[in-house]
Amino acid sequence: MFRQDAILDLAFQALADPSRRAMVDRLVQGPATVSDLAKPLAMSLPGVMQHLAVLEASGLVVSEKIGRVRTCRIEPKVLSQAEHWIAKRRALWERRLDRLGVFLDETKDD
Repeated sequence: MFRQDAILDLAFQALADPSRRAMVDRLVQGPATVSDLAKPLAMSLPGVMQHLAVLEASGLVVSEKIGRVRTCRIEPKVLSQAEHWIAKRRALWERRLDRLGVFLDETKDD
């Protein structure tokens, strides 16, 4: 379980930054070059590269350099693991809230 937690920690830390979330949002549409990812962001190319390094270290993004062009793409495996983790917690809270609703309905008539 520790390995899974470490992977999720890195993913959520990477997604905590709005610039990195914007990059992930763009990459969900398909692969993009670093220059394409940098265009809408108000930061230098080295800054974009630092954010990409965090995303790559988390496993959310992989990149490939061909010649002078680095192309990035999303790695769905880690994103799916984070989604699964969130879905499990959501289901738990929905069950709890349903039980609370039933309890409140039962005590309302008293």
